[in-house]
Amino acid sequence: MQQPTTYDDYQQLIAQIEPLLQKATAGGGFAALSHDEATQLAQLSEWAEAYEDSIPLMPIRVPQSIPEMIEFKMYEKKMKQRDMAQLLEVPETRLSEILRGKRRISLAMAKTLRTKLKIDADFILENA
Repeated sequence: MQQPTTYDDYQQLIAQIEPLLQKATAGGGFAALSHDEATQLAQLSEWAEAYEDSIPLMPIRVPQSIPEMIEFKMYEKKMKQRDMAQLLEVPETRLSEILRGKRRISLAMAKTLRTKLKIDADFILENA
């Protein structure tokens, strides 16, 4: 076995780890494992951890406001504020004011957010 690169590989790895963990649990601890089993468990566990660290296990916090949603979209698209302002066809200062909560969005901006960023209209209405 080698370090997993796919979910199926990861599942096979977990299937190898499980009996070793069960043996350790039944025997009262890791001392119940032979030296080779302990070494194998350590290696397999490192590979499992590396795979788990390589995938997003938790989604990014769900945006709760228009500014948070715009920032999330900027992150998703790997855009800077200047780029987002150009996409939304607004001055950078206006976008900055919206992001800081100093300015509310207009109806035109709400439409732009829906069409250009694919933000759900219900979310916009509930948070505008």
